[in-house]
Amino acid sequence: MAAEKPTSKGQAWFCTTGLPSDVIIEVDDMTFHLHKFPLMSKSRKLHDLITEQEKNQTTATNQNDQKFDNDTQQKDDEIEEEDEQHCHITLPDFPGGSESFETAAKFCYGVKIELSPTTAAPLRCAGEYLQMTEEYSEENLISKTERFLSHSVFKNIKYSLKALTSCQKLVPMAENLGILQRCIDAIASKSAAADPSLFGWPVNDGAAMKISETDSWLNELGNLSLPLFQHLIFAMKSFNVSVETIETCLIHYAKKFFPGISRTSRKPSSSSSSTLPSQNEQRELLETIISNLPIEKSSSSNTATRFLFGFLRASYILNASEGCRLTLEKRIGLQLEKASLDDLLIPSYSYLNETLYDVECVERILEYFLQGLEERSVSRSGIEDEDEDSGDRSAALMVVGKLIDGYLSEIASDANLKPEKFYDLAIALPDHARLFDDGLYRAVDVYLKAHPWVSEADREKICGILDCQKLTLEACTHAAQNERLPLRAVVQVLFFEQLQLRHAIAGTLVAAEPETLMEAAGRLSHGGTEEEEEEERAVVVARAPEGSSTWRAAVRENQVLRVDMDSMRTRVHELERECTTMRKAIQKIDKMEPKGHVEKGGWRNKFGCKFKTQVCDSHQPSVVEVRRGRNNRHEQ
Repeated sequence: MAAEKPTSKGQAWFCTTGLPSDVIIEVDDMTFHLHKFPLMSKSRKLHDLITEQEKNQTTATNQNDQKFDNDTQQKDDEIEEEDEQHCHITLPDFPGGSESFETAAKFCYGVKIELSPTTAAPLRCAGEYLQMTEEYSEENLISKTERFLSHSVFKNIKYSLKALTSCQKLVPMAENLGILQRCIDAIASKSAAADPSLFGWPVNDGAAMKISETDSWLNELGNLSLPLFQHLIFAMKSFNVSVETIETCLIHYAKKFFPGISRTSRKPSSSSSSTLPSQNEQRELLETIISNLPIEKSSSSNTATRFLFGFLRASYILNASEGCRLTLEKRIGLQLEKASLDDLLIPSYSYLNETLYDVECVERILEYFLQGLEERSVSRSGIEDEDEDSGDRSAALMVVGKLIDGYLSEIASDANLKPEKFYDLAIALPDHARLFDDGLYRAVDVYLKAHPWVSEADREKICGILDCQKLTLEACTHAAQNERLPLRAVVQVLFFEQLQLRHAIAGTLVAAEPETLMEAAGRLSHGGTEEEEEEERAVVVARAPEGSSTWRAAVRENQVLRVDMDSMRTRVHELERECTTMRKAIQKIDKMEPKGHVEKGGWRNKFGCKFKTQVCDSHQPSVVEVRRGRNNRHEQ
């Protein structure tokens, strides 16, 4: 019996077959006006309910006949009308609600239904509820939905996720039928078999095309409830799914409930604020996600690191447990080289911190990073590719050194940043973490400029973190004219600036004529008056063929060095006089103190600076006498 197109009228559903309906079935807030025969031919449950209700109606009719026998014609008409009353059935807690029953009713009428990953699980539960088995009727709803689930849904990870989402309103029936677990197993097995690189983050246009299909199902994760999502993560771990995949799933799930987790995502969330969980629910959700994050270093993407910092900021805002925050800090420390300066700028959320940014948090993260490098070094000792691993660690350390220098420059302008905090963070990294100290010098300069009230002792201590031998020529030139630096630091910078200039001159000359210039470079390195050095350079340049690239380069280099030496000569002459005065004052102090009181090492140990005794050698009487002789020669 074919049914005509059904129509909905308010909260009532009618099937227009040309025959009056004789069954009324209520599901949720919907009333369905149907017919007995199509329903009873497919559903054992409806057959039993309708049969039982008809039997009850027949019994009631017989009782009425005995009570009102031989009554008036009007009473007979009433009894006949009662016989024609509909069977009225109520189906409480129907799986899938009125929508699933409507589809099941259409199936009973022979209407072709289209199954989808979203409707398959509810219809499978509806078939079980209505007892639409193969034994009762061939090609019934249970067998039809089972085939679709096995052949279509469980073969595709995205379809399995959609089916799993639809099971949330079908518990406990979907769980008892095994649909829920089969969906989870299908997702976990497909994730374990897939290429882990597909679950990363797109870094270029080519990767975006490759990952678009993966993102399409990862976005479905946000539709799962927290217990169901947690069940899925446990299953993934049992199937040995890659760390990258699990981490990516956790981040995608958190994106829906923490819209501002990443500072780069400026677009407002599609879900309204009313649909977001409460603060307590968000805290529980965050702690659950963090507890399931892999502890080991996993992703090679900067995006994952950025989200970890977002979780850390959220943990402070939501007042998450201390264990949750420490886990995040350790996890970030293991991949600190993938962080950016913007990630490190974590605001101070506690009123106990006077600084604008949480410097202590960054110190802990940096400590975890250094511990991780040390543990890797111990665990990798004796392995064949130890040299390669050592190179990776050195590269990571260099990146972090540059990152920390940038962070120091950013926080140095904070008026509430204490000198000891700045100093402790600056010296936390080993010396080989910085190839040049230019970034560190910039941070020191910003700090001294923003804190003019710092005592002289603190200024000396802060400048002591600089290694002037690792400053470039540009940084030395700037530092030599920096009035904010203590005098000792300026003298140190000038000395090494002279060394760099001499080495640069010698290197240029050797590169211009390796065989001929080695002797001249040796004389330059052994020292001499500037006039003699210039004469040597002039002779060497003259020996090079005029018009050659070597000759032109040497001329240009000589002009630049001449200007630099002239400007530096005046500055050094002034500082020599000041240094002489300081040396006399130091000698007076030495005479006043016991001989054994002064430690070895000169200025370095006495004043706590990283100055070598070599600095004082540049101001010994012999050097001063040479310069005085040079001045007398000019006067003549």
